[in-house]
Amino acid sequence: MAYKKDGMKVVVFYSGEFGRTLIGNLINFSSFCVSCGDACTLCKSGKYSMADDLVSVIEMPDPETLDDFIDDVDPYIPPGIPEADIAIVVNVHPDVIFGLLPVLKDKGYKGIIGGSESPKELPLGLRTQLSEKATKIGLEAAFAKPFCALRPDPAIPKISAFMEKAHFGEPKIDILTQKSRGGKETILAANVVRSAPCGSTWYVAKRMTGLETDQEDLQERISEAHHAYPCTASMDQDPELKDTILHKAGYIIREAVEDAIKRGERADWRDLGTFSGSGRPRISCDPEGGEQSPD
Repeated sequence: MAYKKDGMKVVVFYSGEFGRTLIGNLINFSSFCVSCGDACTLCKSGKYSMADDLVSVIEMPDPETLDDFIDDVDPYIPPGIPEADIAIVVNVHPDVIFGLLPVLKDKGYKGIIGGSESPKELPLGLRTQLSEKATKIGLEAAFAKPFCALRPDPAIPKISAFMEKAHFGEPKIDILTQKSRGGKETILAANVVRSAPCGSTWYVAKRMTGLETDQEDLQERISEAHHAYPCTASMDQDPELKDTILHKAGYIIREAVEDAIKRGERADWRDLGTFSGSGRPRISCDPEGGEQSPD
C-alpha cells in the first residue's frame, strides 16, 4: 500500500481477542457489531471507516507465553514493519514495546497508542516509562487504563487528530431530548462523536433512545447495555484503580451519557396527534366492517 505523507496511516500490533475487536471497530465492516441481533438498524453503517488508513495488522506473541523480562527483544520485533503515522499496541509485552519505539521512529511514525485491559498489562510505572522514552526520541505517546480512558490532548496533536478521524478513545455522545406529555424529558436520539476503542459506545447510545433522562434506573440501564455489548475488560481487582478495569470502563460510559444529557439539545414538543389519533378525523365502523369517514 502506498504511504501518503498527508494521510493518517495506522498499524496495529496486537495479541488476543481485544486486539481483534479493536481492529474490527476501526474498520467498521458491516458484520462487526452483532449485539442487536435481528434488531440491528445499521446505526454505524457509513459513519466512518479506517479501512483505507489501516496499513497493516501484525499479530504479536502473547505476553503470557514469554518471560517476564526479555533481555534480547530483537527476535520479537517483526521484520518489514511498514511506514505509517500511528502505531497502536494491544497486549504486547512491554519489553517488546520498548524495542519497537526506535524502529517506529526510524520508519517515520508520529505517535504510539496503548492501553491496559487487565491488571498485568502495562501498569502505571511502565506506561510512564514508555511515554517518557517515546517523548525523548520524538514520538507522541498516549497510554491509558482502560483503553476507553484515552483522551485527545493538545500536547499530542498527531494522536488527537487520529482519534478524531477514527472516532476512537474516551466515549463522547451528543443527545437530543424532548419534553414528553408527563413533563418528563425523553431521549429522542443519541449520536456517537467518539467511541470506546471496542465499539461499545454505539450500542450503549442506541439503548438510551426512549429513556427518560431522570428515570431512577438510568445508571443501571447504562451499565446493562455496557455489559451486554459486551465489555471484555478484566474483572480482576486492579491495585492501581482499587477496582476492576471493567467497573472503571462502566463508570466512564456512565459519565459520558450523563455529560451528554447535561449538554443535550432540546427539541420543541408538538402534539401532532401521532399517538392519540387527535390529528385525524374520527372514524366509525359501518355494519359491513369497513371504515366510514364523517361527512
